[in-house]
Amino acid sequence: QRDADERKIVHHYQIDSSKKSLADTIDISSMTVESSYEGPRMPDKGVTEGFIKETMEYFKNQKLIHRLYAYKIILAVRKHMLALPSLVDITIPKDATLTVCGDVHGQYYDLLNIFEINGLPSEKNIYLFNGDFVDRGSFSVEIILTLFVYQWLYPKGLYLTRGNHETDDMNKVYGFEGEVKAKYSDTMFDLFAETFATLPLAHLINGKIFVTHGGLFSRDDVTLDEIRQINRFKRKPESTGLMCELLWSDPQKNPGRGLSKRGVGIQFGPDVTEKFLKLNNLDLLIRSHEVKENGYVIEHNGKCITVFSAPNYWYMCIGALIRISSDLQMTYKTFEAVSHPNIRPMAYASQFGGLM
Repeated sequence: QRDADERKIVHHYQIDSSKKSLADTIDISSMTVESSYEGPRMPDKGVTEGFIKETMEYFKNQKLIHRLYAYKIILAVRKHMLALPSLVDITIPKDATLTVCGDVHGQYYDLLNIFEINGLPSEKNIYLFNGDFVDRGSFSVEIILTLFVYQWLYPKGLYLTRGNHETDDMNKVYGFEGEVKAKYSDTMFDLFAETFATLPLAHLINGKIFVTHGGLFSRDDVTLDEIRQINRFKRKPESTGLMCELLWSDPQKNPGRGLSKRGVGIQFGPDVTEKFLKLNNLDLLIRSHEVKENGYVIEHNGKCITVFSAPNYWYMCIGALIRISSDLQMTYKTFEAVSHPNIRPMAYASQFGGLM
C-alpha cells in the first residue's frame, strides 16, 4: 500500500537557518562546456524557445544536457521563486487559457504527450503544474529540468506548486535522489532540494479558484493572507500545521474531518471545503495528490476537483488536465499513457532494489 509506505517516512524536521545556502557557493563561471559535448547549447543571453525544443528532443533520446546548463536553469528558477509569497496570484489574460495539470511523477514521455495534445507553454497557453513532478517515474530529471526551463523563459506562462514529493524524505525513498546522483551529481541533488523548498504552496486563479497539491486544514478560520505568509522554506516540512496540510491532506465524502489514511495531514469533508471557500470568497478548490481512474474527480457538491496527470501510474488509469478560460469556464481533457523506454518505475530507488 503506497500510502502506508509514505506514512513511515514523514517526520518532524527543523531547518538550520544559519546554514549557508548551497546555491550561494556554486561557481558556474568555473564550468566549461567541452567541445565533445554534442547536445543543445544555451545562448549566452539565456534560454530561448529553440533551446528548449532542442533540449526536450535530446531528453527524449535519453541524453542529458550539460551540467552547466542544468545548474543555470535551477539557479534561475530558485532566484525567481525566492521572491514569491507562499500563495501566488494568477490572472488569466482575456486572450489566454490556463491548464492545470496534476501529478506527473517522472513520466517524461507522458509530459511530452501533454504538450503535444495541449500545446507548448507560453504566456497565451499558460500551465500550472500542481506538484509531484518527481519520484516514482524514472525520468524525473528530464521532467523537472523541462518544467524549470520553461518557467525561466515564461515566468507568467508556467507556474509550479510544491507537492509532498518535492521534499527530501520522499526523494530519498522514491527515486529522485538516486536518479539525480546517477545522472548528474550529489551537489545537483542538493541544489534541487534547496530549490524545491522555495516553491509556492498554492495558487489563486482570478481571485476565485484556489489550487494546492493536497488540500485543506484542521482549522476553519484559515485565510488567504495567512497562507501567503507561511514560512515554506524548508526541505523537510513539519508533520503538522498549515504547510503540511496543504501538501498532504485529502478530501473525504463524510462531513467534518477525519484521520488521514496517509498518517499525515487530514481528511476533510464537503462542509470543510464549503466553509473555507465561503470565508475567503472563493468558488472552487482544485487539488491533485491522489490517482484517479479517469484522471479527475469532481466532489464536495462540485466545489472540490482532483486532477491527476500521470496515466498508467496505477492499474491502467488515464491522465487528465483542466483548461480554464479567462472567464473561468472549465473543460477537461483526458489522455492515455504513451510508450517510453523500458526503464521501470523507481529504477533509482535503493530501498526497492534499484540502481542505487
